[in-house]
Amino acid sequence: VQLVESGGGLVQAGGSLRLSCAASGFTLDYYGIGWFRQAPGKKREGVCISNNDGSTNYADSVKGRFTISRDNAKKTVYLQMNSLKPEDTGVYYCAAARRHCHLYDYEFDYWGQGTQVTVSS
Repeated sequence: VQLVESGGGLVQAGGSLRLSCAASGFTLDYYGIGWFRQAPGKKREGVCISNNDGSTNYADSVKGRFTISRDNAKKTVYLQMNSLKPEDTGVYYCAAARRHCHLYDYEFDYWGQGTQVTVSS
């Protein structure tokens, strides 16, 4: 099982980025995929999740700005991030779980290595 994030970078406040999470070694259709982030000196927090039943859930801090989507055929999950703020800065991780999940990291079995997102003011 492998998850590989990409698409991070440096962007000005108000800008956009699209992160990708490429999955291999398992059938994405059966798994929920979550995005988490960790800012320097802070705990990792859940950003959003796409469950295998099609349901999604977002942290209040990103509702209306971030959108999670998945292409099971391409085995890739995307995180479209718009109207970025400096407080969105952090390392973004995707994670997979073969169960219905919320936004708690202990629910997830597999993790990627992360991609850095930096939003300048």
